Amino acid sequence: MRIDRILGAAEIITLDPDRPTATRIGILDGRIVGFDEELDGLDAGVVEELGDAVLVPGFIDAHTHTTWWGLGLDAVDLSRARGLDELYALLRDEATRLAERPGHWIHGTGFNQKHHGGEHPDIRVLDEIAPDRPMYLRNTSGHQAITNSAALRLAGALDATYTDPEGGEIKRDAAGYPTGVLDEEAQGVIQHLLLPYSIERIVDALDTATARYASYGITGFTEAGVGGGWIGHSPIEIAAYQRAVREGRLHARGQLMPVLDVLHPVEGHADDAHGRGGGLGLDLGIGPGFGDDRLSIGPVKVFLDGSLLGATAAATEDFCGTPHNHGYLLSSADDFRERVDAAYRAGWSVAVHAIGDAAVDLAIELITDCTARYGRNALPNRIEHCGMARPEHLPLLAAAGIAVTPQASFTGPLGRQFMERVGPERTAWLYRARSFLDAGVVVAGSSDVPVADPVVLRALQALVDRRTDEGEVFGADAECLSPLDALRTYTVGSATATGTLAERGTLTPGKLADLVVLDGSPLTAPRIDELTVLATMVGGTYTHDVRDGGRADGAARP
Repeated sequence: MRIDRILGAAEIITLDPDRPTATRIGILDGRIVGFDEELDGLDAGVVEELGDAVLVPGFIDAHTHTTWWGLGLDAVDLSRARGLDELYALLRDEATRLAERPGHWIHGTGFNQKHHGGEHPDIRVLDEIAPDRPMYLRNTSGHQAITNSAALRLAGALDATYTDPEGGEIKRDAAGYPTGVLDEEAQGVIQHLLLPYSIERIVDALDTATARYASYGITGFTEAGVGGGWIGHSPIEIAAYQRAVREGRLHARGQLMPVLDVLHPVEGHADDAHGRGGGLGLDLGIGPGFGDDRLSIGPVKVFLDGSLLGATAAATEDFCGTPHNHGYLLSSADDFRERVDAAYRAGWSVAVHAIGDAAVDLAIELITDCTARYGRNALPNRIEHCGMARPEHLPLLAAAGIAVTPQASFTGPLGRQFMERVGPERTAWLYRARSFLDAGVVVAGSSDVPVADPVVLRALQALVDRRTDEGEVFGADAECLSPLDALRTYTVGSATATGTLAERGTLTPGKLADLVVLDGSPLTAPRIDELTVLATMVGGTYTHDVRDGGRADGAARP
């Protein structure tokens, strides 16, 4: 028998308990056929000896905003600025660059107030930099943005009749004039001026972003919100992903979460779920799981609250430094109960954004009530972020089979700010890891890119040592993971949470040949974040390869 490829390496870490390690792996038609002695006597079209390299299952980032990140890669990188004077200089340079391009906005991404003494840009200075050119600057949290008067004027937000949208606010000074800071749903006031993006531009963004994913060892990702709301980029956004697949420009497997806002009543036969009381869905009854192993529909994304960084997460107690403020839900609890029930009974599993502990309370209630009434749907239910989990939440999550996606990549750049927001009495609740696993909760590895860094090896290191950029332990030492458990979050955990463990997450015969080639073992390296991704393979084809003669631009090689 002749197979496509045999790879030999110093070690292959399979994460399959039936065969934890090997030194040779065989691939046929994009799938794993066997290991070591199982390959004896087989011929192969390509035989590669990778020397001292170590192979691990492909990394799966279970919560990303890939299009947003890709679109922002050509924006002004505000994360480089230290102090508002540096930030203003970057924006002035961009205004000069765009001087001969009328109608083009100034876009910035990665603003973090911690780099500016907790201050936000002064709208008067922004107006001086760009008096007639709209400006839109994204906060690293994704739950806040900054703009200038030109953009506010275009949006009608300076009109006397303007009112803030439910679940959002344009901040104002003592005289009632906007400061330029937009919280939560108020971002949509400006974003609607930019939407929809063209399919061509979204495909370009996906091409660029997923090529970078490949360089980080990412073979699969979940896009946490498409089609509408403040996170979507086009009502026909899925068409862009389909085109990217057709043109070979999607360099990782994608699972797409429609936002709850795009679901609508779909009538069916009286005996069908859609016909009993007006369930919510997509046209033609398309639902979670639709698609193939390259691109599929995931659960519906539900935004319950905001962010810790902006103090808009729904907490049970006030945030430190902001008296009488414990955040808020983005709509009423009854509204969420009604809409989530209507989606769930029509077959939609749910992925509920809940960061504050009050939002986690409601998320658990919504999911457990729906499963009690209608049973389990096809894909796992999830809580995205689960940023403040009280001890009593842990057994409830495990009993309900709810997967969680806390972001280890938040630890370095945002950990200190989060701890300052909640105070020492609640820091142990923040973005747990070990206590989730010990309670039997599925933990999926995720970055929330571009809110945080999508480099998986750095996230694995953060799971192991939980050190902020300032050198503190984020949350509690007791939440640190072993290197093995850290690796499992971005492989087995993410595959389980996305409902795809039968196809990926471990290197097992019959599963997809998605794997990463590293220059050392993440289980024994002194620092995981100092390892190098030498190559990435999706379905037996290289999407990234920096070995001799390889390519690092996401282009496939045989």
